Amino acid sequence: MKEKKDLETQGKRKGRLTLVLALATLISAFGSSFQYGYNVAVVNSPATFMKDFYNSTYHDRYGSHIDSSLLTLLWSLTVSMYPLGGFFGSLMVAPLVNRLGRKGTLLFNNIFSIVPAIMMGVSEVAKSYEIIIVARVLVGICAGLSSNVVPMYLGELSPKNLRGAIGIVPQLFITIGILTAQVFGIRSILGSVEGWPIMLALTGIPAVIELFLLPFFPESPRYMLIQKGDEKSARTALQRLRGFEDVDEELSEMHLEDQSERVEGRLSVLNLFTFRSMRWQLVSIIIMNMGQQLSGVNAIYYYADSIFGSAGVRQSDIQYVTVGTGTVNVFMTVAAVFIVEASGRKLLLLIGFAICCFSCVLLTVALNLQESVDWMPYVSIVCVIVYVIGHAIGPSPIPYVITTEMFRQSSRPAAFMVAGSVHWLSNFTVGLVFPFMERGLGEYSFIIFAFICLATLIYIWIIIPETKNKTFLEISKLFAKRNKVEIAVDSGDLDIKDMTVKESWKDEKATAF
Repeated sequence: MKEKKDLETQGKRKGRLTLVLALATLISAFGSSFQYGYNVAVVNSPATFMKDFYNSTYHDRYGSHIDSSLLTLLWSLTVSMYPLGGFFGSLMVAPLVNRLGRKGTLLFNNIFSIVPAIMMGVSEVAKSYEIIIVARVLVGICAGLSSNVVPMYLGELSPKNLRGAIGIVPQLFITIGILTAQVFGIRSILGSVEGWPIMLALTGIPAVIELFLLPFFPESPRYMLIQKGDEKSARTALQRLRGFEDVDEELSEMHLEDQSERVEGRLSVLNLFTFRSMRWQLVSIIIMNMGQQLSGVNAIYYYADSIFGSAGVRQSDIQYVTVGTGTVNVFMTVAAVFIVEASGRKLLLLIGFAICCFSCVLLTVALNLQESVDWMPYVSIVCVIVYVIGHAIGPSPIPYVITTEMFRQSSRPAAFMVAGSVHWLSNFTVGLVFPFMERGLGEYSFIIFAFICLATLIYIWIIIPETKNKTFLEISKLFAKRNKVEIAVDSGDLDIKDMTVKESWKDEKATAF
């Protein structure tokens, strides 16, 4: 009877959100994820003043005003270098997290925030727009690393019953970063001719805070045990994170995962594309990240100002409506944090993509009828808000959570490298292609986004399993059935066999994707 009570107590303890876990989550998300969101939106409001700076700088150098096509090119570079930097940052994920650890990579990553913050802050004094463009590449690298490493780090710190909720916190801070940039961008705050350099430089403050505080918190216990072989440090970290001494059960699960992966070694990106046992996990993260970015979320924000203007919102008031949309985004992401463990990951993805699909279709109709029907512009505004709600509860936060959960320790860094590269390349593609789509297709551009949302929804419905409250090894077994491999876990060596042709794991390594 006493043993039964002890087991029950231990089970209850496992779900605790301890102070150490909460602070590690908040500091890493604020220090890293916040900057991703902040730098997405920071150049939107002061764009006019920054272009004037580019023009005046060019005039001071060459004695003539800048050509409009060259100004467009320079501004396009200013905006697009950020996602391109994000792509380069994603390519650095696997080597850095394997060498420096998860926490170590986040600390190292602050270089790519503090240095460009200083560069952007002094750009006006230095009379150089080139500094801003180079700084946008560097801060993009920061975002590319943080958008992948923070979910990985927090996913490995969290107990399985809190992994979904904590995994959404980075996305929450991304939305808070976007909202903060929108608020600072109000003309009466920093979105002015004097304030924009300060606004750009503020991105360095979260990095400085993280640099000073994060060293006091644990490295990922899974990294310490499975990759470094340091059980003592892993046990100490787990005890601090869980708030109790007896962490043997969780350590045993890590040992089991370590045993199951020892035959693989550390997997590279090439291995992911050649192992049959990783086939559907890899396809899934590619589809989800493409769906997330190609679903039209950036285009909706791009189109929002003109939609609000057509609805009769005064030009001077559009900035406040934009802040209101950002507030809705934050509020719905907070809601996702609280409902993800109850509803599950898959349901939120399905509902989110369904809402986005419906909103894109209705927005297409509304934009086509707004000249002939008086109240139709208000329907357009509602469509934008509903779309933001749908994206915030599923497509925005959940892919990061599922990427952490679908891969085990040896394959997770390479998986995030692939997912991050797809994410940022898709982001870059939308920014590059959408202006041409809008010019050629106009309002019908959103039908393409609706189709992408629908295709992603169907894939998730058919392929993606529910992963809530499951260990990483249990999730691997779910995918093993679809990959037609069998994962058998014994106390001895682990044997993985093809269910159809009974290949050995050694043979499996040579199996082409």
